Amino acid sequence: MGIWTDLWELFFPRCCVLCGRKLLKGEEHLCFRCLAALPRTRLHLEVGNEMEKNLWGKMPIERASAFLYYAKGGDVRKLLFELKYYDNPSLGYFLGRIMARELLPSRFFEGVDYILPVPLHPKKLKSRGYNQSAMLAEGIASVTMIPVMAHGLVKSTETETQTRKGRYERWLNVKEGFTCPSGKGLENKHILLVDDVFTTGATIISLGCEILRVVPSARLSVATLCCSRNAISKG
Repeated sequence: MGIWTDLWELFFPRCCVLCGRKLLKGEEHLCFRCLAALPRTRLHLEVGNEMEKNLWGKMPIERASAFLYYAKGGDVRKLLFELKYYDNPSLGYFLGRIMARELLPSRFFEGVDYILPVPLHPKKLKSRGYNQSAMLAEGIASVTMIPVMAHGLVKSTETETQTRKGRYERWLNVKEGFTCPSGKGLENKHILLVDDVFTTGATIISLGCEILRVVPSARLSVATLCCSRNAISKG
């Protein structure tokens, strides 16, 4: 088995998705140098951090954090494109595991009962083949052992891409776009919402409001792979 693996990698080498360098044994998707250089937010170390403040007054929140900062043209943006548009679901699982390992010592996940990934509309899911937020959630679950409720939320309305929309346009684009069919199983539970990117918070707020409409006793926390410095600083 080892010989065949070595032969395969000789002709089809595994390369870092950021720098393109051939990966060494023990490296996965990213070389150690690129992984170490990713811009961590370390928001999980601060109670009342800027991401949490962004959500205050819009939805009740227990904890919120993003793992990385992203910027136009930066490495994290490249990771997002690789994850969402280049048929690489295993990258999401890998990044979810890395994120969970770094957040775990801060007790960020303490008391969480279920992980709920932000859903894709069925048409987009069929087109893409997987939900990148669900892959992140599965990676987090593999480290924390918190169960994922994969179908706890449903994207009931097909919306346009959020990429080029402003804050108000994003809010209108996702307003009332989700349903929570698994409400009875979430009563008095602490739910961790997982998404790939946090910008204006419109998607998370819409989801949170729908969950609380169905299950007023639920408690909510948020974890995303990345966020923009500008987005969370605007509040």
